[in-house]
Amino acid sequence: MARSPLVVALAAGFLVVLATVNIFHRYDPSTVYFPWQRSTSESPFNLPVDRAGPGANVNASNGDQYLLGVGKADITGPVVEINFMGYADTAQVGSGVRQRLYSRAFIIGDIEKPADRFVYLVLDTQSGDTAIRHGILEALEGMGDEYAVYGQQNVAVTGTHSHSGPGAWLNYLLPQITSYGFHKPSYQAIVDGTVASIVQAHKRIAPGRLSVGTTDIFNANVNRSPYAYLANPAKERERYPHNVDKTMTVLRFTHVTDDHEGDIGILTWFPVHGTSMLGNNTLVTGDNKGVAAWLFEKSTDDADFVAGFSQANVGDTSPNVLGAYCESGEFVGEMCDFKTSLCGNRSQPCHGRGPYFGLDDAGAASNYEIGRRQFTGARQLVDDKSAFTPVNGKVVKSLHQFVDLSDYHFTLPNGTLVRTCPAALGYSFAAGTTDGPGAFDFKQAQPGDPHANPLWSRIGNRIHTPNDTQRACHGDKVILLDVGESDNPYEWSPGIVDVQLLRVGQLFVIVAPGEATTMAGRRWKEAIQTEAAATFIDIDRSDEKPVVVLGGPANTYSHYISTPEEYSIQRYEGASTLYGPHTLDAYINLTLSYLPHLSGSAKKLPSLKHGPYPPILINESLSFITPVVADRAPFFKHFGDVKSDAHALNRAGDTISASFVGANPRNDFRLGGTFAAVEQFDYDGKIWRRVRDDSDWSLVYEWKRTSSVLGTSVVTISWETKWETGDWRGAAAGREHGDLLVRDAELKGLYRLRYYGDAKALGGNITPFEGVSGEFRIV
Repeated sequence: MARSPLVVALAAGFLVVLATVNIFHRYDPSTVYFPWQRSTSESPFNLPVDRAGPGANVNASNGDQYLLGVGKADITGPVVEINFMGYADTAQVGSGVRQRLYSRAFIIGDIEKPADRFVYLVLDTQSGDTAIRHGILEALEGMGDEYAVYGQQNVAVTGTHSHSGPGAWLNYLLPQITSYGFHKPSYQAIVDGTVASIVQAHKRIAPGRLSVGTTDIFNANVNRSPYAYLANPAKERERYPHNVDKTMTVLRFTHVTDDHEGDIGILTWFPVHGTSMLGNNTLVTGDNKGVAAWLFEKSTDDADFVAGFSQANVGDTSPNVLGAYCESGEFVGEMCDFKTSLCGNRSQPCHGRGPYFGLDDAGAASNYEIGRRQFTGARQLVDDKSAFTPVNGKVVKSLHQFVDLSDYHFTLPNGTLVRTCPAALGYSFAAGTTDGPGAFDFKQAQPGDPHANPLWSRIGNRIHTPNDTQRACHGDKVILLDVGESDNPYEWSPGIVDVQLLRVGQLFVIVAPGEATTMAGRRWKEAIQTEAAATFIDIDRSDEKPVVVLGGPANTYSHYISTPEEYSIQRYEGASTLYGPHTLDAYINLTLSYLPHLSGSAKKLPSLKHGPYPPILINESLSFITPVVADRAPFFKHFGDVKSDAHALNRAGDTISASFVGANPRNDFRLGGTFAAVEQFDYDGKIWRRVRDDSDWSLVYEWKRTSSVLGTSVVTISWETKWETGDWRGAAAGREHGDLLVRDAELKGLYRLRYYGDAKALGGNITPFEGVSGEFRIV
């Protein structure tokens, strides 16, 4: 639709002002091809394993059979010149890729009623999203009758909550601001890749069994808002040994034939923020869960195995397990204030420290370590076949409802009538967290004192001034941004959210449209477990009590879900709980009321109405993102020419680099392909074989513009072999093999680096090209 110049000017003003002052934390916090149109890497890095792999028989022989399928596809969008989604820092703009991003799809169906099925998606993105989910469903609808079985009720789109991937793909204005609007190619890459993962899983559907196990991982997460957690009732806290959940739940997928059982995938739930990579990182990665998934898939030596590491009640968790310290100023080296996370009345110096704090690597080593710890926990559990319990019950059900949470009235269990509110964000939202502090003079946990310069009040009022009813509804929250009542130039935040539940046998999945805190998730899961045990007569065996997991942020990103007690403290999580103090209670009330529809005899119940549809703002969204105009090679040079070559002789543990005359990688995302590769010479076959590509953590692709006027750029490809030898830990730590399961002798050989690029001519034509480094040896 057409917009007046005045509206566009006002919107542009908001974008520039708000992006410049950077008041938004850190949400903790051109041609696009379908992935199947490009061939994947031919020779993935095969990892030797000294154990029985997941293909061995498991202790699930007595479980019921289901239809099972898994799939994985590339969703990596623009790796350069686009702001990253997560920290909301306009300075954090992509410069390359360390690890490609993926969608992992898990389909579970009823073997007797195949139409009863659901697909659970784990995307290496900051969250699920309204527009992304709409695009996925729209694409599936256009693929004919075979895919008509997938729709609103049974497709769950979750994000791993990585803060190191390209943004500009979300539906609403608020998260678009720091990315300078909406970028259709970024959006389309996620949609296309996700659809491809569903197609792959669908084509692999076969009879199989599910089994579930749990393990504790004690060193991969901490609570970043323990002061708010302490506001929860003491008797409730006494029931739990930790202030974050330490238990990982693993769902095992096993295909079954007459004479063999073989594992095809795992789906895990464990809460830890995707903020191991720091706010100064500009290389695309899947953060710690991307590392965990990659390590597990490599460990199986099976290219078709899919490992999904989904989020859980992640809201107040952090991977920065060493604690939060003041990194500058007069209090440097001291721990941040327990209540407010301040350092001498300032929030900016306070930063959480990961396990390898102090390395000048934008968090890469700490990220790898937190991912490795999740991988190790999952791997050890999977290796213990006796630790799994069969999933039983010939019930596969799913439900989905759109609900307007801007004004939902309901009754609490104690009989009190309450309501939710139009979305709003408090002052502490702009203070950020210890994973990524905000800017200027915002502070956490000071709800009675707006404490900020009056300028911020004026900026908030320019968006929308909350009235007395709105202020009263939000209670302890001092409103900074009244986003739920702001629709100029279009909606700033969601009012209509997704409520979704999945069930297979005794396993129930809460698909949460936001980041539930530790205690919020515990309450929600316990409510579902208690009601399911009392409601469903098909769960009638004492050893098969309902197993409840929570996955998210999913489907729509509605920020945080804190307990009412945590909300009253108004740290970041409470200030970012959009719909007021009864947000969690509303979600519990809604899911409990819908829960009976997951019964095997749900046909006896009245049909659920879909509810009000949310707006899809893809075509209305503003964008100030400039396209690629043209690429040019310097005089007397060609695209792909080597500018600086790799050293001829190297040792295991070295970083081996070469740079090339480059072109903008936004010209072609190479979905399902790669921008960079390491090739090794096979003396037996007398050919070069690819042994590393963009999916590998150790291979880094970086792009740099050398002249905006001339359109020239340089690409640097670096093979950081320290990740494969254990040297990444540093000299003081010494070597500890087992991460990538290689030793120095296995790296010895003759290699070369290859660069894959695509150059755009002034007329718009895009031409692929390649560059190859000189040969080098690892000795």
